[in-house]
Amino acid sequence: MTTQPTRSRVTLSGISSRAWEHPADRGALVALRRLKGFDTVLKAVSGLVNERTTRLLLLGTMVRVDERQFPTLHYLLRDAARVLDAEEVPEMFVRADPTLNALTVGLGKPIIVLSSALVDLLEEDELRFVVGHELGHALSGHAVYRTLLDRLLNLTGVLGSIPLGGLGVRAIVAALYEWSRKSELSADRAGLLATQDPAAAIRAHMQLASGGLMGELDLATFMEQGREYLDSGDLRDSVIKLLLVERTTHPFAVVRAAELRRWVDSGDYAAVLGGAYPRRADDADAKVSEAAKDAATSYAEVFAASQDALGKLVHDVAGVAGSMKLWLDERIRRGG
Repeated sequence: MTTQPTRSRVTLSGISSRAWEHPADRGALVALRRLKGFDTVLKAVSGLVNERTTRLLLLGTMVRVDERQFPTLHYLLRDAARVLDAEEVPEMFVRADPTLNALTVGLGKPIIVLSSALVDLLEEDELRFVVGHELGHALSGHAVYRTLLDRLLNLTGVLGSIPLGGLGVRAIVAALYEWSRKSELSADRAGLLATQDPAAAIRAHMQLASGGLMGELDLATFMEQGREYLDSGDLRDSVIKLLLVERTTHPFAVVRAAELRRWVDSGDYAAVLGGAYPRRADDADAKVSEAAKDAATSYAEVFAASQDALGKLVHDVAGVAGSMKLWLDERIRRGG
């Protein structure tokens, strides 16, 4: 693998991770960041020894990326860190793994791990997107919530044996799964900002979905497939789709590609490249109420725009409920 001549990419100086975080993800993260010391407590519960053990295991069993080992990956990571103006560059390792996978681990010092199959399969611009995606996870601090999800998953088996004891935990777990899926959309946006090439970002999802048969694929047809999945008009399909993702941490590949396309088409991607983005210096002033409002607005817009039967049903019911509330308020006002 050799480094190709690269075009100039905009450096997003001082950019906050809020710029690429999906509203539903950002709302949770802003609230978490306002809880001073929460990450410290979670790290203590997780155990710093475990984190040290993980890094030693990586050092002993995988190949660390640097200037001499996987130099192209080293360059891509450094360049993604430059574009996203990362204050610290995580370590990166490549592990012998026939599955197409990448992950970011660690609470104090995140570490990026790429599978050898992924490195072998993807072209350089697609790898840039994946590296930027994982760097986005690290910069957003997603490992904190993922650790909490893992701990709760371990608890569900114990609490499930107690009558009603696991209901609260299962509700929290379901919410964390939903957050996890939204965090992947956030990281995809970070990857797109790192590569600044929407076609390459979508090709990466096509590669992951097909196992690398790009010569047999068509981008427009793949995107249409995603729209067909999202806009299924049958209520039964809508329920099935909810059940399919109920216990998954990642959205499906066609959904991720469609969501990236939607972000580009909204104009928000171009606005960020143009310099209209929140700064890290202002993170402490971010309001939980505004983030929660953005999250609610995001869900409402998806429901309103969706051709999906269940989405339209929820939207219509909400509209009727809102109209009834206005009618009742008016009757009460007149009666008073």
